[in-house]
Parts: sequence; C-alpha cells; structure tokens
Amino acid sequence: MSDDEQDARGVSKKAYKHDLRALQVELVKIQRRAIRHGHRILILFEGRDAAGKDGVIKRISEHLSPRDTRVVALGKPSDRDTRSWYFQRYVPHLPADGEIALFNRSWYNRAGVERVMKFARKAEVAAFLETVGAFEQMLVHDGMQILKYYLDISRTEQETRLEDRDRDPLKQWKKSPIDAVALQKWDEYTNARDEMFLKTDFEHAPWYVVRTDDKRAARLNVLGHIIRSIDCPETDKTVAAVDPAVVIDNPGQRLDRLAR
Repeated sequence: MSDDEQDARGVSKKAYKHDLRALQVELVKIQRRAIRHGHRILILFEGRDAAGKDGVIKRISEHLSPRDTRVVALGKPSDRDTRSWYFQRYVPHLPADGEIALFNRSWYNRAGVERVMKFARKAEVAAFLETVGAFEQMLVHDGMQILKYYLDISRTEQETRLEDRDRDPLKQWKKSPIDAVALQKWDEYTNARDEMFLKTDFEHAPWYVVRTDDKRAARLNVLGHIIRSIDCPETDKTVAAVDPAVVIDNPGQRLDRLAR
C-alpha cells in the first residue's frame, strides 16, 4: 500500500506537500540557530513496529545539514555492549554543540522490545526504569534539550503495514524477525508501553504520543510540535499547528486514549 493509498482518507497530497515544505523551512531556521549558539538537541523516536519512525525522521532530516544532523539507528548489541553499562553504547551518539541527533529507537528498547522479547532480565528492566530519569536529567542539566516521541498505531493498521512489507520488494530491508511476533505479542507491548509512560514521563524529559494511522497527519504534527517545543525567535510558529487528537501529552495520565 502506497502512502497515497494509505492517506487518501486524511490529509490530501497537495496540502501535505505545501505544509511539509513550510515546516521544513522552519526546521532549517532552528538548526541554523543551534549551530550559531551551540545548542544540543536530542529527539528520540520509539513506537510499535511499522508505526512510521523512518518516515518521520526522513521528513525532519532531509533538508537539514548532514554535517550537523545525526540519525542514529543502532543494531544488535555487541558482546562488549552487553558487558558494559547499559547507556554506554548510546553516549557516543549524543549530539555535540550545534548538532541535532535523531534516534530511531533508543535506550528505551530496554522498556519495550528487550522486555517483551525477553532479551533483558526482569531485574535489568526494573533497574533501567529506576535509573533512566537520572540519566536524562544529567543530560538536561548539561544543556541538552530532549524530546521523546512514541509513535502509536492501531492493531489493524499495523497488520496492514506489516503485510505490505512482505509484498513490497523495496521494503524488504525493514523486515526483521521481531515483525513476525509483533501482532502475537500486541498485549505484552501494550503493557510494556503503559508502564514505560507511567514511570518515565518526566517533567525534564516528557513523553509525547503521536497517532500514526494517518502517516501524513502524523508527520506534519511531529514537525509542528518540534518547532513549537524548541525556543527559536526566528521561527514562524503560526505554520506549526499541532492537533491534540494526533499528539497526546501526559500519556501516563491518558492511557485510555492510546491504541489497545
């Protein structure tokens, strides 16, 4: 299923292209100011399989400076990674002064995939949930701005997109063994997600949930939310509309509004 087919029910292609360009112009302004003033911006993307993380990150980064933009998508931990402090493998990829780093999955793997797939022990998951707040607070105190987005998708839409991956030869690189059990373990992922929000939605690094059944609306709302969240006097925030039905804040207090 193409993006055109998938989003025919939502934002039109013409409106999407117009609004996307306007938002990308504002993102460039944010990056120029970050470079000029040495700001460090960290944006984390989590979510269920096929929720659209790659597509959102592409729309954010495609017109930014490649030299000052880091897209981080780490593979399977090495043997040394598994014998090191859990956060250690992520630290080298954090943004330096003047950089924007976009993490396609992050240390929150431990609260989601690793927990559900039993790649981490219960004690390791509990330790992560207890310590991640201090880790992120340390980053914030050092001057880093953190934005955390969880891309939420309905069970029906996830099934459709995973089937599309099987059919489309250009999407074979997106397939993984974890895809095969994503739907089977839907409830386990739901429980893990909910506990993650309850325990890691910090004032210094809050979560935002993005409904992604409509890909175009999700992308526009994420870009708009980023523009509204980052202090930059040069940006025109009037072009950055955010629909509260698409971007949900305080998810730990609004679990009933999330996909079940």
